[in-house]
Amino acid sequence: MNRNPLTLLAMGCAGVFFAALVGVMFWVSADSARARNGPFQASFSLVDDRGAPVDEGLFKGAPSIVYFGYTHCPEVCPTTLFEVTDWLNRLGPDGEKLKAYFFSIDPQRDTPQVMHAYVTAITDRITGVTGDPAEMKKVTDGWMIHASRSFGDDSDYHMSHTTSLLLIGADGRLKGMIPYGSDSDQALQKIRATLLTHAS
Repeated sequence: MNRNPLTLLAMGCAGVFFAALVGVMFWVSADSARARNGPFQASFSLVDDRGAPVDEGLFKGAPSIVYFGYTHCPEVCPTTLFEVTDWLNRLGPDGEKLKAYFFSIDPQRDTPQVMHAYVTAITDRITGVTGDPAEMKKVTDGWMIHASRSFGDDSDYHMSHTTSLLLIGADGRLKGMIPYGSDSDQALQKIRATLLTHAS
């Protein structure tokens, strides 16, 4: 059966688009699963969104939800932080000891003031963390988090990064991950099971 050249072209473009989409989905899935499974071992010196010093001790003493993103992120980061806020609210008193941290993968633009305005516009339960880019790289490398500039110039650029949330126990060890776009009820169940049910 003969096909119209435009139909063939459209089918070819659709095939290329579908293959690219599958490739991106696989890359995000594979990349999100690379976080280091053991305890965090590197030393670093950063600041929170109020300017207070932050070091590797942040990951110990209380269970935490940790996300790596940036304030110029168009969709994934704000969506994720609003989801975390909803989870914390739904956990109620059970989640009072749970900490939530938003580490900037773009500290050059994300100053403490920018981070503070960003996180407090969403909730007072999430602490922003930023600082020297070299110090932040110690954290991303320590957890094996992907973070790199994808395109744009020095004043307007986008970042590609791991989109999963890390669930870290009070002992500083990774207990699990929540992929971007996870069902809210399943995410809550995982948080309860990995961070709140037993001493973490």
